[in-house]
Amino acid sequence: QVQLAESGGGLVQAGGSLRLSCAASGRTFSSYATAWFRQAPGKEREFVAAMSWNIGSEYYADSVKGRFTISRDNAKNTVYLQMNSLKPEDTAVYYCVAGGYYGGSVEDEYDYWGQGTQVTVSS
Repeated sequence: QVQLAESGGGLVQAGGSLRLSCAASGRTFSSYATAWFRQAPGKEREFVAAMSWNIGSEYYADSVKGRFTISRDNAKNTVYLQMNSLKPEDTAVYYCVAGGYYGGSVEDEYDYWGQGTQVTVSS
């Protein structure tokens, strides 16, 4: 079992930056791919970014490519999402997930989900 806890969300002005963190418990965390999804009010949850279990590959949604960076520190059991040049349309609850090996964009690939952290970008 892996438990995930996100932090780092908040209110930021457009153009600003935030770094989300996701602390994982469970000794097999480093064996899983990790990713971030988000859900804006009234919209379906969508993929943001993913990283394979061996930190060999990264994958981003087109809407965040060039602005967001996913990283992980297996020694600290932590996954990060650095978000730069934030836009009002980035406002959402952001979820950290883990599971599988390769890190794709499909929710069903992931077995473990955090509770989410709110990110609000004001214009």
